[in-house]
Amino acid sequence: MHLLNLGILAHVDAGKTSLTERLLHSAGIIDEIGSVDAGSTQTDTLALERQRGITIKSAVVSFPVDDITVNLLDTPGHPDFIAEVERVLGVLDGAVLVVSAVEGVQAQTRVLMRTLRRLRIPTLVFVNKIDRRGARQEGVLRELSGRLSAPVVPMGTATGLGTRQAAFRPGRPAPDVLADHDDDLLTAYVDGSLTPERLHAALVAQTRAGLVHPVYFGSAMTGAGVPELIAGIKELLPPADGDPEGPLSGTVFKVERGPAGEKIAYARLFSGTLRTRDRVLFGGREGKVTAISVFDHGTDVRDEAVAAGRIARLWGLAEVRIGDSVGVPRTAPGQVFAPPTLETVVVPGPDTDPRSLHLALTQLAEQDPLIGLRHDEVRQETSVSLYGEVQKEVVQATLADEYGLDVTFRETTPLCVERPAGPGAAVEFNKKGGNPFLATVGLRVDPAPPGTGVTFGLEVELGSMPYAFFKAVEDTVRETLGQGLHGWQVTDCAVTMTHSGYSPRQSHAHQGFDKSMSSTGYDFRGLTPLVLIEALRRAGTRVYEPMHHFRIEAPADTLGALLPVLAALRAVPRTTQTRGALCVLEGAVPAARVHALGQRMPGLTRGEGELESAFDHYAPVVHGTVPERPRTDHNPLNRKEYLLNVTGRTGS
Repeated sequence: MHLLNLGILAHVDAGKTSLTERLLHSAGIIDEIGSVDAGSTQTDTLALERQRGITIKSAVVSFPVDDITVNLLDTPGHPDFIAEVERVLGVLDGAVLVVSAVEGVQAQTRVLMRTLRRLRIPTLVFVNKIDRRGARQEGVLRELSGRLSAPVVPMGTATGLGTRQAAFRPGRPAPDVLADHDDDLLTAYVDGSLTPERLHAALVAQTRAGLVHPVYFGSAMTGAGVPELIAGIKELLPPADGDPEGPLSGTVFKVERGPAGEKIAYARLFSGTLRTRDRVLFGGREGKVTAISVFDHGTDVRDEAVAAGRIARLWGLAEVRIGDSVGVPRTAPGQVFAPPTLETVVVPGPDTDPRSLHLALTQLAEQDPLIGLRHDEVRQETSVSLYGEVQKEVVQATLADEYGLDVTFRETTPLCVERPAGPGAAVEFNKKGGNPFLATVGLRVDPAPPGTGVTFGLEVELGSMPYAFFKAVEDTVRETLGQGLHGWQVTDCAVTMTHSGYSPRQSHAHQGFDKSMSSTGYDFRGLTPLVLIEALRRAGTRVYEPMHHFRIEAPADTLGALLPVLAALRAVPRTTQTRGALCVLEGAVPAARVHALGQRMPGLTRGEGELESAFDHYAPVVHGTVPERPRTDHNPLNRKEYLLNVTGRTGS
């Protein structure tokens, strides 16, 4: 029995979940096709998914195709949940990208295809809704080839477009696109010796290598074209590989909570075999697997083991996190997760218990590690970082439906960063100059190129004091940089330790260790924030706001209405092109203004405009006052306040 882990991806409302239902019905897994509108689909199991008619969390369901067991992963289509999609892509053997025959290539379609091609995931394209009024064939093919910049191979033609009788008629794929990637095939094509068998072999090889993308037309509602798509899935996409006898290696791509609150990890094994009661390494930690279930014939069933190639649910790993490696870490194409660029404060309702809210938010953050929580003990407030307004609505509804917690949110604000404006250094010596700590710490902060993050280095001898003290300084430096002079995370800098010193372990005669005379990790953890913040103060920092790259495609005669609105939203067009009756604008817009731009687009473009945006870079804040973020630490900017919080006194 072969295995295939298959992802279904699409722009929202292209019919992705409906296609999943049709595939399960065709395989005999379900007797009746569920409806997205009625909330009766197999994979949209969350109450919120059924209410809103959108996929929010990835789901796994399996079905057989002859001798192949397909694990099908239904993924979200809304751009606010792109991180959920990217996590799933890392465990796939192949994918089906669903495109509407009416709307054609849309903004999220472009984002998904770029990611699929970057990760070299073999992908078929299914053009859905050929039975709908306005369905197109040639126009969609041109969009697939042009707007996606992807080599596509039509596998037949659609007939009866826009009617309930619409059908897909399979045909022999044209060899021209395939010949671009195969010189021998091109030669055979030119001299007339190309056989159907040679053409099919080239199609299989190039599809599995991610070089070309076969295109099928059909309708998930009527079933047209679905048998041909299933045949393509079986013949053209590569089966899962991996040695069951090899070293254990897998990836956790999803974590959820069971009825009793226990963590359940979804993992794909690439090598080896994992058994119940095995002790395994995951993300640098160790745990014991207490139960395993695998996916089979539309459901998941308990099993004693899971082998390479399969996806399983694992119990017992209490500290597991999304992205953890199971066993030996796997070398694979890196995933690129854009950071959340927005933040909002959660406001509990009058009857909401703050402790219950904090626990619920923590559990939601476990399921999406790119959603960060930030708790302010002084103000008793919790902030959550997000990708967009829809995600905020989902968090609010999830807290209400699953936890019975009533919350609202403050206005969404951009999530900025700070970068050093120049070099700065500071040093404090052991018990001198108002330093109450038994430690000497000197630090220099230097700017680093954008995107390099934070590095820590030494200009002192590693053997000049115990390694644990150096480790305490480095860990505290990284923690302290979470809040710079203006309260934002400090990034793209090099921190160097320039001075070090400690009081060796002391003891009195006939007595044990005297803590008051000997340095401990506490001294270095307590002093480092004061030194680092002083170095940052001398360096100065600049606040940068997140910027999105935007692409607008709209009727050319609406350009005059668009430009003033873009200017008012501080969007800066970089290029403007006219393609017949269409204009294409690309440029940069503050992340905080993307939602407003999306809301204005339909009215400005008669409903014909399309906006695509994604995080691109951070830019210096140059308009208005520099945004400040309330601190949640002991505030090393105020020495007296800090020492009072840390030591109980204001100095010595």
